[in-house]
Amino acid sequence: QVQLVESGGGLVQAGGSLRLSCAASGRTFDNYVMGWFRQAPGKEREFVAAKTWSGSSTYYADSVKGRFTISRDNAENTVSLQMNSLKPEDTAVYYCAATSGTMTRWAFSYDYWGQGTQVTVSS
Repeated sequence: QVQLVESGGGLVQAGGSLRLSCAASGRTFDNYVMGWFRQAPGKEREFVAAKTWSGSSTYYADSVKGRFTISRDNAENTVSLQMNSLKPEDTAVYYCAATSGTMTRWAFSYDYWGQGTQVTVSS
C-alpha cells in the first residue's frame, strides 16, 4: 500500500522559512516523479515543484522559483520542500504527490497523494 505522508507545516511570518517533508512508502519510487502542490481556500490545486526520484530533472512554478527548493533523500525515501522568503499568498494546504509518468505540472497525472499539511504565512 503506497503512502505519502507530509509533515513540517505550520504558522510563519512573512519573510520566514519552513521545510516540508514527504515520507514515501509502499513501493519503489526509483522511476517516479515526485511533486508538491498546494491549494488555498476557494482556489484550485496548483503545481509548486517536481523532481525526478533520480534527481536529474527539477521543475518549479514561476511563483516560487528562486524561493523554494525541492530535494530528495533516496536513503530515507523522503522528498522535501524548502520554502524561503515566504509570502502571505503562499498560505495553503501543501500536498505531496507521485507519478509514474513524465515530469508534469498537471495534478491529474499524479497517481498518489498525501493528506496535506497546512502552511500559513502571516503578514
